[in-house]
Amino acid sequence: MRILILCTGNSCRSQMAQGFLKSFDSSIEVFSAGTFPSSKVNPLAIKVMSEVGIDISESTPKSVDQYLNDKWDYVITVCDDVNETCPVFYGDVKHRLHYGFEDPSKFVGPEDQKVVEFRKIRDQIKTGFNSFYNKFLVK
Repeated sequence: MRILILCTGNSCRSQMAQGFLKSFDSSIEVFSAGTFPSSKVNPLAIKVMSEVGIDISESTPKSVDQYLNDKWDYVITVCDDVNETCPVFYGDVKHRLHYGFEDPSKFVGPEDQKVVEFRKIRDQIKTGFNSFYNKFLVK
């Protein structure tokens, strides 16, 4: 089973979703990428994922371009902000899905409130990808 999770920057939502899917089932090949990858994974994404026992600190944002010629069982987009352009993937894909989440890095406010926003989105991603996993991948 090969899954690609896409968003714009590949620094928050797609990284968290990848971390959750890997934690649900280590036999799944899960990758994430962005159309305009950031230079690093957002430190608050790393922090809130570590709070639930998932280490994404060694992850790096990647460009969707490096996956265009690969075959995928699922390609899942996770961006849901009207200011962003969700990537369109035209590769060899069996199933395309969209689970939209707000971009927590766009939240403006004090650091403690940013962390609250990242936790909220993290929990939404966990719920959404747990549902995906149980609906489509558990046999």
